[in-house]
Amino acid sequence: MATQIVWGGTLLSGFDAAGEPVLLQDAGVACEGGIIVATGPISDLKTAYPDATVTGGRDFAITPGFVNAHHHVGLTPLQLGSPDHPLELWFASRIALRDVDLYADTLFSAFEMIESGVTTVQHLHSRAPGTPADILAAAEKVIAAYRDIGMRASYSMALRDQNRLVYEADQDFVARLPDALRPAASAFFQRFTVPLSDQVAVFDELLARHGQGEGEGDRIRIQIAPANLHWLSDKALETTGELQRRTGLPVHMHVLETPYQKAYARKRTGGSALAHLDKLGLLGPHFTIGHGVWMNEADIELAAERGVCVCHNCSSNFRLKSGVAPVNRFLARGIPVAIGIDEAGINDDRDMLQEMRLVLRAHREPGIDSAHPSASQVLLMATEGGARTTPFAGRIGRLDPGMAADLVMFDWPAVTWPYQDDGLAFVDVLVQRAKTKAVHSVMIGGEFVYRERRFTTLDRDHVLAGLAEALAKPKSQAEQDRMALSQALMPHVRRFYDGYLDGQGDEPFYRPSGRY
Repeated sequence: MATQIVWGGTLLSGFDAAGEPVLLQDAGVACEGGIIVATGPISDLKTAYPDATVTGGRDFAITPGFVNAHHHVGLTPLQLGSPDHPLELWFASRIALRDVDLYADTLFSAFEMIESGVTTVQHLHSRAPGTPADILAAAEKVIAAYRDIGMRASYSMALRDQNRLVYEADQDFVARLPDALRPAASAFFQRFTVPLSDQVAVFDELLARHGQGEGEGDRIRIQIAPANLHWLSDKALETTGELQRRTGLPVHMHVLETPYQKAYARKRTGGSALAHLDKLGLLGPHFTIGHGVWMNEADIELAAERGVCVCHNCSSNFRLKSGVAPVNRFLARGIPVAIGIDEAGINDDRDMLQEMRLVLRAHREPGIDSAHPSASQVLLMATEGGARTTPFAGRIGRLDPGMAADLVMFDWPAVTWPYQDDGLAFVDVLVQRAKTKAVHSVMIGGEFVYRERRFTTLDRDHVLAGLAEALAKPKSQAEQDRMALSQALMPHVRRFYDGYLDGQGDEPFYRPSGRY
């Protein structure tokens, strides 16, 4: 079996138990069959593997590949016609989005992610209209795109069985619409209405097709993704628990993203969304909270006790006016935190390097000794923190023998140009200064999918030209009809939420004073 050695002037293999970076100088990673077999000084590796192919040199820095632990689509909603409304209005705005081929759409964001060092993505597919056969076909297009580009992906089709537009039953919302609008609204809801049993059948079929792969040749896994409390009946939540116990797979669920979701939980359950999920037996180390912006102190304590993870989606929370997640409290309680770029980063792209800097800056509370995440904590979120939320946990996120050979090679002179004082720590410089132009090569499962700043498996220019050509065509009648429906529904959605928070006492957990 051929051996490859990837060599750098600095090698970050991961973090120790205290959260400190484990760094080796003039060192490398040796891998065979997509698995790391040794790390250490380059002189030792060359001696141990004299016939190995060597890539890199002292001008490179090597880190574990990053994990985008919460992702949905390729072309962003803004690109396809939806402005950044608050989340509850955004659902109505997104009805008007253009139709895009899912294969090319998935590749669009995969290119962006890999360019910024992302080797694994948790793809949460939240919208697939039609029959179970249609849903399976949509999933296969997404999965095929990740397989063709060589990316590691954890895929799910979100479970949801109610309240498809606002936080009440579809039929109740439709009943209050003007007579002329009801047929179109009902037809739209029907396109996304699939019996829960059929959704479970889709999950089982995807698991049978893609969940049992062996070795590093197959980088696709399936996971469980109940959509959110307001989208799920208790029956659906109980089904989620049954799926998790039957398969042992991790669960990733949007929870407490906005104040309206917090208020909904109180109206429905008389208490906290997280407490309700715990009552149903869903919480545990297998469970990841997507967002968690509106978790209160009791929620945080419960999450810590149950060993759940939180995926922090900083850009999304800012863009959709969702609030500032209490990340410092998560860290203080030892809750594992991952990073997700969600629908799009703060610059309407999928740039993990930029997202890490946003997380680093957004949670610097006022005051000399106030809480704030360190660069090491943020980099840990983007590597091991994200890894543990996926079905690949224990195989990715570190560069140790036995782990998958997923790594990023940074052109260190490009990171530090024109000058960087050598008194600052490596991780501080990497997190605060590295840009996508400094990502030289990306290896996934022992394969360079991005080498010397060029994709090796697909022609990006050809893919993007095809997208541009398809979207340059006039909007179809179906697209025009959805645009008209979106515009007609928006004032009724707004009206639904008028006064929704009255008397709820919902305040951001983080206060401008910097005190909790």
